[in-house]
Amino acid sequence: MIAVDTKIIVRLLTQDDAEQYQKAHRLFASNEIFIADSVILECEWVLRFAYQFDSEQINTAMTKLFGLPNVHLNHPALLAQTLAWHSQGLDFADAFHLAFSQHCKTFCSFDKKMIKAAKHIDGCKVVLP
Repeated sequence: MIAVDTKIIVRLLTQDDAEQYQKAHRLFASNEIFIADSVILECEWVLRFAYQFDSEQINTAMTKLFGLPNVHLNHPALLAQTLAWHSQGLDFADAFHLAFSQHCKTFCSFDKKMIKAAKHIDGCKVVLP
């Protein structure tokens, strides 16, 4: 198994550099791939800010990537929850942090937009401190 960084994934998903895309594609075609949680969080940020992907494009790309049979994740269920909440309007990073905090009673934040967006979520409630 090999681990990949953000740039490998971004090249694979955007195909913005033909040579690097081919190398990334070959890696994914011939290896078991591990993607760290931190790489996933960084990929979303790069796709959103550098490539102007919208929420739907990000969720589609991540869902396809995570669904590859040779891709391995630390927390697939939590990442699936992240994508589900992101598709319901939560910021990706907020959804990520909240999904990884479901073992807690509350998630404290000063982010009123996050608190409002997370009202529909069962489990860990997002509240002002």
